Amino acid sequence: MTDVARLAGVSHQTVSRVLNAHPNVAETTRLRVQAAMNELGYRPNRAARALVTGASQTIGVVTQATPLFGPVRLRTALELAASEAGFDVSTASIRGVDRSSVEAAVERHLAQRVDGIVVIVPVVSAQEALDGVRGDVPVVAIDGDPSRPSGLVTVDQAEGARLATQHLLDAGHRTVWHVSGPPDWFDSAGRAAGWRETLDAAGREVPPVIAADWTPEAGYRAGQMLARMPEVTAVFAANDHLALGITKALRDQGLDVPDRISLVGFDDIPEAGFLSPPLTTVRPDFDAVAHQALQAILGWRDHGGAPAAEAVPPTLVQRDSVAAPR
Repeated sequence: MTDVARLAGVSHQTVSRVLNAHPNVAETTRLRVQAAMNELGYRPNRAARALVTGASQTIGVVTQATPLFGPVRLRTALELAASEAGFDVSTASIRGVDRSSVEAAVERHLAQRVDGIVVIVPVVSAQEALDGVRGDVPVVAIDGDPSRPSGLVTVDQAEGARLATQHLLDAGHRTVWHVSGPPDWFDSAGRAAGWRETLDAAGREVPPVIAADWTPEAGYRAGQMLARMPEVTAVFAANDHLALGITKALRDQGLDVPDRISLVGFDDIPEAGFLSPPLTTVRPDFDAVAHQALQAILGWRDHGGAPAAEAVPPTLVQRDSVAAPR
């Protein structure tokens, strides 16, 4: 900073004000300081600044090491939102989702003096770990326990399931079967609850849940079962990869979507509109969830007090995988 000040012909304090975007700096002076920085190749030392100010301009993210579309899409959206707000992102990916792994990842971020932590591990064990985090660093969960009164931003899973289930009922189906995700995921539980509540409200029979995980392989196995059940005419799959597997299993048995079974997924993966047939699905607003999570962190940091939990509604994308029952 001393070298920059000497080259620009200003004081050390003026360089500091430019670095901190202080409003009381003349535009010509700001441009001269910035030109000196460029000429000298000067970059602010964020680690040193964090020691002085206690703020690192960094958001810590804890996420599961997984190729699943939802968590990956959320992490990308969060990185973009943080960058637009002038923050770096430090990501700790964990293989296991047990409590000790989540706690260790959170502690690594705390040691880096991050301004806040976002946890994208929507399983029961991860949420238990958050209860022990010290209160001076904002911690916000994405798609976590919906019973948390604060520090939570989530896709409205139940509303998405309601949209999917009601769309199938409106097409004329007497009831809707559900192929679920893993039982320890809050996303899965919320979608199953929304499906069940919609059928109950319509006075329709609630079939037994077909338990699965998030993979096309699990969807294929579920589809093989559904193909042997002539009473099934409509299915809500807990995500699009399950729907992909169900579609292939039905086709391998000589059955078509939607002629034999109408199908709705969840997530709106990039391939959904290019499947055969193009898949009707629920589209979460991942960008809005990431933005709200970042705003919750910043509001908590600047004003104190954990923000109230917030659920962001998804939308239904209608394509060609739903038709009236034969």
